Amino acid sequence: MSEIPKDLSYTKTHEWIANDGDGTVTVGITEYAQGSLGDLVFVELPEAGTKVSAGDAVAVVESVKAASDIYAPVDGEIAEVNEDLDESPERVNEDPFGQGWLFKMAVSNADDLDSLLDAAAYGEIVDAEEQ
Repeated sequence: MSEIPKDLSYTKTHEWIANDGDGTVTVGITEYAQGSLGDLVFVELPEAGTKVSAGDAVAVVESVKAASDIYAPVDGEIAEVNEDLDESPERVNEDPFGQGWLFKMAVSNADDLDSLLDAAAYGEIVDAEEQ
């Protein structure tokens, strides 16, 4: 069973979201997602200042096995990207919930965060996919 921190929110497409409490969120991919992809070799991140809508493909992670789109969990604007991943994409594999974060977003409507999955609901999705 993959680690699923209870203090984060999740999407059905395996992004995790940390509410930073100041109108921004930090977004990354879950342990399950990075494990499914395998060793990451490249991460393409959006540019700061880019306006995005929930469900938009905003980043790409590439592994030795596959490339996968990363989706915006809510409407907002990209505030910051994890530039360390340009040189060290493996950080996503090594620490998906920490140094492997992908980008930060300024959220357009904080109520949109209520539509995200909690750890238990996300865990059910992972359980179903692991079978």
